[in-house]
Amino acid sequence: MGGAAVAIVIVVVILAVIIGLVAWAIAAYNGLVQLRNRVGNGWAQIDVQLKQRADLIPNLVETVKGYAAHESGVLTQVTAARAGAMAAAANPGATIAQRAAAENQLSRALVNLTATAEAYPQLQANQNFMNLQNQLQALEQKIAFARQFYNDVVMKYNTRIETVPSNIIAGLFHFTQAQYFAADEASRAVPQVRF
Repeated sequence: MGGAAVAIVIVVVILAVIIGLVAWAIAAYNGLVQLRNRVGNGWAQIDVQLKQRADLIPNLVETVKGYAAHESGVLTQVTAARAGAMAAAANPGATIAQRAAAENQLSRALVNLTATAEAYPQLQANQNFMNLQNQLQALEQKIAFARQFYNDVVMKYNTRIETVPSNIIAGLFHFTQAQYFAADEASRAVPQVRF
């Protein structure tokens, strides 16, 4: 085999390695983009469910107000928590953690509203209240599922950013970790039950 043939083989091997590296880099980049877009889609799904819940709350508060008007503290708490959640949703600079904190506060206020409503049997028998409460329960289940989906995708995305060799591409193209939608400290506390 002559020197020219060896040179051609070396050039072919080098080209094959370069093509392989470029193909890998493209596949790694596309995979990261796909996961980043899934994270965005997961958050959008949560956002839709949270908006539906926020839209349902005024009707629920008005229904409860008709039966439990003297429970103004609870009604004010729900209204204020809803306003905080809506403000966080409208703020384009709000982080996932800030949105989660506002939504968790709203969830706690809704639990208090439901507990208060249980003290009024005539309210419990009201068909409108029952329909609103069922819609709220269905939305809470959808929100829980959407949060779980979102956090699962965030975990995959963050893992891909941190693991070798895709972390090289992530660093070169400035992929940053996504935030989990986590419960706040008050939501983690075990409720005190006393008899």
